[in-house]
Amino acid sequence: MILAIDTATDMMSVALYSQEAGVLAEQTWRAHRQQTTQLLPTVQRLMDALEMPSKAISGVAVGTGPGSFSGVRVGVSAAKTLAYALDIPLWGVPTLDALAYSHAAVTAAQVCAVLEMGRGRYAWALYRTRSARWSRLTPYSAGTAEEMARSLQDQEASIATLLCGEVTNELGAKLVELIGAQVAIAPKASSLRRAGYLAELAAQRATRN
Repeated sequence: MILAIDTATDMMSVALYSQEAGVLAEQTWRAHRQQTTQLLPTVQRLMDALEMPSKAISGVAVGTGPGSFSGVRVGVSAAKTLAYALDIPLWGVPTLDALAYSHAAVTAAQVCAVLEMGRGRYAWALYRTRSARWSRLTPYSAGTAEEMARSLQDQEASIATLLCGEVTNELGAKLVELIGAQVAIAPKASSLRRAGYLAELAAQRATRN
């Protein structure tokens, strides 16, 4: 049983995940910078809803950013404390990986996961599934919309790119203008960062180890 925590941005998420059954409980919401006060009570509510004791948790997964410094710090500190107290494994999962995974695992298109960094800057990385193997194609990058467009254009131009994550209408229009018709924008509902995907990536890592 994995407890997954993602507090990297104002949109935070918590999930309880079983490697046999998948997501058993999950909550994702806009925290309005109240991650510190909202995180542990939410974890407890999910555990209470499943009538699950803390000893049932066998591992903790946490989003490691990019994101806000304070948000990432809250999640990582709580995850480390829980893992130490329960003497269980701790896995750190890059936030962009968890964001892209829900799309890259099921589409032939390249997937670009995007997070807003403020002041007209963004964090992004590009992913693709080839021969049933899901992988990141580019380094984790940060910069302007123009720099993101140039980074995407350096990849295979013949392959469509699906943008997911914190892609505003303005950013989406800008990238379509710079790159062309090969760019598509994922629906906002499917771009929601969910801790269940973070937990699944951690479960895969635990299985490989």
